[in-house]
Amino acid sequence: MAVPAGAMAPLGFAPPDPFADAPICRVGAGGLAAAAAPGPRRKLKLTWNANAICVVGVPVAATQGIFERHNLDVELINFGGSTDQLLEAIATGKADAGVGMALRWLKPLEQGFDVKITAATHGGCMRLFALPGSGITKLSDFKGKALGASDMAAPDKNFFSIVAAKQGLDPERDLTWRQFPADLLGEALKRGDIQGFALGDPLASLIRDRDGLVEVTNNLEGEYAARSCCILGVRGSLIRQDRAAARAVTAALLEAQEWVHAQPEAAAEIFAPYARAPVPALTAMLRSHTHGHHPVGSALRFELVAYIDELKLVKVMRPNTDPLRLSDKIFADVLTGVPA
Repeated sequence: MAVPAGAMAPLGFAPPDPFADAPICRVGAGGLAAAAAPGPRRKLKLTWNANAICVVGVPVAATQGIFERHNLDVELINFGGSTDQLLEAIATGKADAGVGMALRWLKPLEQGFDVKITAATHGGCMRLFALPGSGITKLSDFKGKALGASDMAAPDKNFFSIVAAKQGLDPERDLTWRQFPADLLGEALKRGDIQGFALGDPLASLIRDRDGLVEVTNNLEGEYAARSCCILGVRGSLIRQDRAAARAVTAALLEAQEWVHAQPEAAAEIFAPYARAPVPALTAMLRSHTHGHHPVGSALRFELVAYIDELKLVKVMRPNTDPLRLSDKIFADVLTGVPA
């Protein structure tokens, strides 16, 4: 896996073989199905944001019997609160696991929630737009201009700030971020309040297509083409007390991601009731994402280390945070017999 541009791999931590942690190899000859929890069926609660197409693997696993094949009885909880509230809900046992975005979760996890990242699910759902005819064709063209975001801790804001910094811009001085409700970002752009905006799918792609916007860049370019953005977190106490259940829910979500990758149109049909969007549009989004890329093990840990290092670059993480030490604290490899 590529080391972030302009940076060296953390001392003592070499990039892994990208194929070494393929789930089918890590869980034995039976593949992901072999990770089913033994004994009585486990009852688990899984949190997700039903409006985010990033988490399409959750309803796929629920409707296609994937949770059941892993001996799980999963209750889905549509969570609309803050990330801190979500992580607290998982850490305190109100839920057992949840799916979200690395660039939104890593800062709160720095504070010490008892939640472990066990897998990534995919990449490619963050986009940056400008108006046609604006002359803006690359991120550096936004120097001295205003950009919109749905909130000041949004993962897409964090991501494009990182890319800007790597391209020589000062994200604090050269870019001005302004907050608008996500569904009004397109209107703010047309009014001239901002010259571009960052947003995630499905709303990002829907606004782009509706308003004929220029997609300046996304998180599938350069080194990030092989980087995931969405992750699965599991309650730390569940891993310690019932590792088999933590392993099973992780394997089930990975199997669901493979299903999405192989059958994007069918997955779009499953997700359509939550998005209130046309199936063809959702299918196009899913095909543009990297649902076949869902690292675990050392490959995932390397991606987390890279993100933590990059969040320090844009002053989201504390300057004295050690990326390797924090990754050790927030990561768990539940698909092997190695203790958490």
